[in-house]
Amino acid sequence: MRKLTYFIACSIDGFIGDPKGDASSMFAFVDDEFLEFLKAEYPETISAEGRRLLGLDGLENVRFDTVIQGRGSYQLGLDAGMTSPYGHLREYVASRTLETSPDPHVRILSGDLVAAVRELKAEDGGLGIWLCGGSEIAGELVDEIDELVIKTYPQVYGSGMPMFGSGFSPTDFSLDDVRVFGNGALVRTYTRCTS
Repeated sequence: MRKLTYFIACSIDGFIGDPKGDASSMFAFVDDEFLEFLKAEYPETISAEGRRLLGLDGLENVRFDTVIQGRGSYQLGLDAGMTSPYGHLREYVASRTLETSPDPHVRILSGDLVAAVRELKAEDGGLGIWLCGGSEIAGELVDEIDELVIKTYPQVYGSGMPMFGSGFSPTDFSLDDVRVFGNGALVRTYTRCTS
């Protein structure tokens, strides 16, 4: 069984973006130390364009071979002219409004998202599945998420897009690891409690 990991950036107060989903203020915390961490531990989470600009095209995937994005997250790439922002992974976009894919490498998931994710998780072999965002699909998939990797940047938003756009339903995870960076960023890793 493959693992679904919600690997996400957020503010100290748990927002992954402003009310419209913009999280660009967090980019300032991706300094040399943090970038070295991403290159070593999560290189597949660096976009194809980011890899090209940083001269990292040859990096092997370490944890994930598949990415699932929400329509809003995918739109950020489209707005920047990227129809396949993670071409080094199998790309899926969960959308009820996007009828056809603008890129042959990107598959649109327009039906039962939970069933589609369960099929992906049941595949033999391979690496894990990265849930890239956003809030609504994380809320829809909360019961399928096996691991949380939360990059917390030292900012308070006050309001905005929460990590999970869902109703109140406590779900327990156990803390596996905390990594602290010199600029005040944290990366916390949690595993879903099974009992």
